Amino acid sequence: MCFDTDSRPPIAPIAGGALDAEEARLVSSDGASLRAYIARAGRPTGAGMIVLPDVRGLHRYYEELTLRFAEAGIDAVAIDYFGRTAPDDDRGDAFPYVDHVARTEYATLSADVAAAADALKAAAGGRPRSLFSVGFCFGGRLAFDTATLGLGLAGVVGFYGWPIGQGRGGVPAPVDVAGEMRGRVLGIFGGADEGIGPAAIAEFDAALSAAGVRHEIVSYPGATHSFFDRKHAEFAEASADAWGRVLAFVAAG
Repeated sequence: MCFDTDSRPPIAPIAGGALDAEEARLVSSDGASLRAYIARAGRPTGAGMIVLPDVRGLHRYYEELTLRFAEAGIDAVAIDYFGRTAPDDDRGDAFPYVDHVARTEYATLSADVAAAADALKAAAGGRPRSLFSVGFCFGGRLAFDTATLGLGLAGVVGFYGWPIGQGRGGVPAPVDVAGEMRGRVLGIFGGADEGIGPAAIAEFDAALSAAGVRHEIVSYPGATHSFFDRKHAEFAEASADAWGRVLAFVAAG
C-alpha cells in the first residue's frame, strides 16, 4: 500500500520559496485531458521536476511535494493518471483507485509524462534547463522507465518502485529496460519493504551497472514501503536523508 490521503511529505515548508502554484489541465498527445498541479520556484535553480504519484493518483500529498520542490528552487509539476477513466478529479478516500489503475496503459502514461515535460518547458512552467522525474511506488517504477522515453531527462528518482516482475498497465520492469535508460538513476528503497526484497534491489543495481548507467541505490534498514511520510516519525532520519539525496542528485545536474 502507498500513501493514505492524509499522508504528507516529511519536509518542512520554506516560507516564500515558491513563486506560485496552481491546478492545471494538460492535454496529452492522444487528446486526453489530465489534471496537473504546477509550482514555480521563487528563486529557480534551473531544474524542473515531474512528480509521478502512487496508485491513488494526484492527491494532496503530491500537491504539497510539488510545493516543497518549488521552495527548494525546482520548478515542478505533478500529474494524475486517471483523466481518461474517472468521471471527476476527486482522489479522496472513496475513489476506487484499484479499478482505475488497472485500466492504465504504458503508452498513455508515457504520453502524459511527455505532456508534463512540455508543461515545464513552457513559460508558465518556468522553462528549466534540466529536467528530472520522481515517482513513488507505481510512480516509482514509472519514473525509472521515464529514462527510456527520449525526453532528455538529466536523471530519474524512484521511491520504492518495483524494479522487477510484471507491472500494472504494461509498465516494463526497469531491470528489463536498463540498457535503454539515459541520464542518471537514483533508487530509494526501504530495507524492510515486504514487497521489494534485497534480491530485487540487487538485481536492479546489477542491471544498471551492466548497462553502464550512472546510478545510486539506497536502502534504509528497517524502513518499510512508503516510509517517506510525515506520519511515520520513526523513519524521520531516513526520510531526511532521502530528501537530502534527492536535492543533491538534482543539484549535480
